[in-house]
Amino acid sequence: MKKIIAVLLCVVMLFAVAGCASKKTVADDVSIRLATLKGPTGIGMVKMLTDDAANEKQTYDVTISSAPDDIKAGILSGSFDIAAVPTNLAAVLYNKAGADISVLAVNTLGVLYVLEDGNTINSIADLKGKKLYATGQASTPEYILNYILSKNGIDPVKDLEVEYLTEHAELATQMVSGAVSLGVLPEPNVTSTLLNSKSGNMRIALNLTEEWEKVAEGTTIMQGCVVVSNKFLAEHPQAVAQFMEQYRASVEFVKANVDEAADMCEALGIIPKAPLAKKAIPNCNLAFVTGTEMQEKLGAFFKVLFDADPASVGGKLPDAEFYYTGK
Repeated sequence: MKKIIAVLLCVVMLFAVAGCASKKTVADDVSIRLATLKGPTGIGMVKMLTDDAANEKQTYDVTISSAPDDIKAGILSGSFDIAAVPTNLAAVLYNKAGADISVLAVNTLGVLYVLEDGNTINSIADLKGKKLYATGQASTPEYILNYILSKNGIDPVKDLEVEYLTEHAELATQMVSGAVSLGVLPEPNVTSTLLNSKSGNMRIALNLTEEWEKVAEGTTIMQGCVVVSNKFLAEHPQAVAQFMEQYRASVEFVKANVDEAADMCEALGIIPKAPLAKKAIPNCNLAFVTGTEMQEKLGAFFKVLFDADPASVGGKLPDAEFYYTGK
């Protein structure tokens, strides 16, 4: 009898160990097709990606792009399992394009600033009658700017001229050269423009996050997020959980170790040069907001955008299924 009991115990232990090994394999051996944009959207990932690249068996098959449309196409085609994108793009993909995705976390808060080569703009009211250059048409930068202008009694179409360029870098280059004297840019292009401007008069005239909070009380700008394919989430929940743990730790590392993170940004191509990254990271408002807090705060941000322009979030507010709260 003792021998039988001993054999049974061994069998049970073997099954338990096999079960644990199986779970570890699911979490560790799945290759996650991960996509991110350059700039603030991808900065929080750099520690995680650097560590992964050093591993013999890598978890992440990474695509780093400067074009939101490339990431959008990859999400719709099913080429990416997890992607970091602008928050309003995630809502539009979910509501309008029918993408089967959920948002896992908000990773970037407000990063938009008005830069001026001069000293004429000291309030939103001063933008009236001006020609303002910007980027991000039909995305969060345009909707944020239009909302702030409207709430300050300025018609974005009639009361000033806004010309949109395709690339942040293009506008930054034109401001550095002196061809453009007034523009809206995100970090790290803000820091790049300030560092390289030869006029000596380039300055941050307005912080649009602060201007937003003046007119949209109780909400804050939530500019970037991470979404997951629901198919991948259903098939590999432990891999997603492992990703979230690594990502949270990576964001915390970046915020606490700016010099090291800056080197990683350059090595990965997230930001062109480490000195630029070092100066820009503290102003990039990196975050890792998840669960019900993410749902409440991102939902409130979407509500402001929707009330101003329903098209900004795909024609309707995302429903509760859009938010992954870990339940």
